[in-house]
Amino acid sequence: MRILFKVGITAVALWVATVVIDGISVDGDTAGRRALTLVAVAAIFGLVNAIIKPLIKTLGCAFYVLTLGLIGLVVNALLLWLTSELAGELDLPFHVTGFWPAFWGAIVVGVVGWLLHLVVPEKDDKD
Repeated sequence: MRILFKVGITAVALWVATVVIDGISVDGDTAGRRALTLVAVAAIFGLVNAIIKPLIKTLGCAFYVLTLGLIGLVVNALLLWLTSELAGELDLPFHVTGFWPAFWGAIVVGVVGWLLHLVVPEKDDKD
């Protein structure tokens, strides 16, 4: 249940990024199609972050230290851009047109995701 919650929050954050940032778009003939595309892209983004990001952090540990963590913004942008490319390979109509839209989009997705986690806390499985 927790994974579905996180995918939903990421999908909403991606939608906000498509609204706010020029260069990030989701196409579709209906709102339902766009919503399903965003959910699928959120799942892909979660997998990319779960698999590739730890490897990058481990291999690039020195860059994180030298830049006081600011390289993380670049890494997040590149992971969002990679997600867009993977979505294109899967014929999902989600597009990031370049590095700068990916950079600003990663910031928007991170901030909106954080805010949504604050506003809508997930329930513990113990309750």
